[in-house]
Parts: sequence; C-alpha cells; structure tokens
Amino acid sequence: MRSRTANWFETTVRYDRQTEDGGQKKVSEVYVVDALSFGEAEEVITKEMEAFVTGEFEVKNITPAAYGEIFFSDSDTDDRWYKAKLSFITIDEKTAKEKRTAVNFLVQAATFNAAVKNIEDAMGKTAIDYIIANISETKIMDVFEHNAPVKKEEKNDKPEFEG
Repeated sequence: MRSRTANWFETTVRYDRQTEDGGQKKVSEVYVVDALSFGEAEEVITKEMEAFVTGEFEVKNITPAAYGEIFFSDSDTDDRWYKAKLSFITIDEKTAKEKRTAVNFLVQAATFNAAVKNIEDAMGKTAIDYIIANISETKIMDVFEHNAPVKKEEKNDKPEFEG
C-alpha cells in the first residue's frame, strides 16, 4: 500500500467502445488524473485514452477531486476505487473538547472489506486518531499518475581538488 498526495481531477470521457459482438457502443467513464490545471487534466486524459479509443472521443467533464490523497494497492485484484471519509480526532487544549476534522481519500481495493483493511494499513503508519465515517464505491475506472521528469544533475566542469 502506498499513498500519493497531488492535485487530482476527476474527468468524464465519452467514447465508442467495441462490444463483444464486434459492434460499437457509446460509453461514459470516469477517470482520475494528476494535473496542475484543467487544461493539463484534459491533455493527460486524452493522451492516456488514445490507446483504448477508436472513433469519437470527447472529454465531457473535468472536476477538481474532493480528495487530495490516494491509497494505491499493490494487489492486481484490487480493481475498484472507494471514496473514504475519515474523521481525524483532536482535543482542543483550551476547552478540552474533542474536535473532528473530516478528510476524504480515494482507496483502491477489490471489496468494501478490503478497502477498510487498506485504509487501516495506510493509516497504521501514523499516530493520528481517526474513525472511518463513510466508505462508498465510486464509478472511477482508473487513476493516471503524472510522472514528473527526473531532473538531470548539473555537470560541474571544475576539477575537484582534494585538500
């Protein structure tokens, strides 16, 4: 289980998908992409979908995601995405009252119970008190992460001297 924080956008795309009988069917699907802007989100989803689309393709909607962090599973069988609302519990030092802060996450898992386990695995590494307030399966088909180019180290042409 690994987690990634980024600027996520939910994109809805509509395209012609080939059916099992060889025909074409228009489908609308939701994908999540890592991008800095709406324009970049459109560019990323268009590029990622090129290999799967024959015929018409249209980006119907782009929405900033209501979560900042995604928990990715290492298991190939985890093919669903669940939106999880966690409440982080803190104690106000002045009033000594319990305060809850809600945060949304996206979790990759095969089942509802696996989503709970994956959340517990990811959050087990933290010392933060939390409760799982809600988990619901989404219609998200996949998540595309942006791989930032690796910066090349600047070459230093000066000779090194040992002193």
